Amino acid sequence: MASSPDLDINRRDVILAGAAAAVASSLPGGAEAQATAPPAGAGPTRATVSLTVNGVIRELEVDTRTTLLDLLRETLHLTGTKKGCDHGQCGACTVIVDGRRINSCLSLALMHEHQNVTTIEGLGTPDDLHPMQAAFVAHDGYQCGYCTPGQICSAVAVIAEVKADIPSHVTDDLTVPVELTEAEIRERMSGNICRCGAYSNIVEAIVEAGRRA
Repeated sequence: MASSPDLDINRRDVILAGAAAAVASSLPGGAEAQATAPPAGAGPTRATVSLTVNGVIRELEVDTRTTLLDLLRETLHLTGTKKGCDHGQCGACTVIVDGRRINSCLSLALMHEHQNVTTIEGLGTPDDLHPMQAAFVAHDGYQCGYCTPGQICSAVAVIAEVKADIPSHVTDDLTVPVELTEAEIRERMSGNICRCGAYSNIVEAIVEAGRRA
């Protein structure tokens, strides 16, 4: 029997609240902060987080339940990163943290203390496109564009993974360097959904950018 959307949302809120409490207690002074937290109904617990976003150090006071996605969009107004399913299933919220791609909707902002976060705004500008952005344009790797920021961030990380010889589920031989084949690209990009169906163009764009990397 399928669960209701309301039940899924409530379960997610409970999980995030529990994770927020665990992260807050692990921070310097966390035990004291936990002991002096306001009683239920008195308002949210807040904490300070310092992280580098697109090369700029940001020190912010946030609700401990704030996801990295909401911090980027609602607090820093970096709206290139999109909120799609909000359940980590579509990839629209993909950003790069310390060189690795993550679903920012499933990660609390407090978990990224002193880490480097790169969003689509940090990859390039309209006048100076990142090679992956230029390849997406050249191959029409987008239609509505909603998933495109996440696709591009994920694709940039995919090329880095292949360069680092990190295997995937379709890597046949672990004794030789990983190649950026179409099979590897499709497997590694499978967590990024394009509802417009521009997958073949996206693969072509990644192949071109990979050759130039």
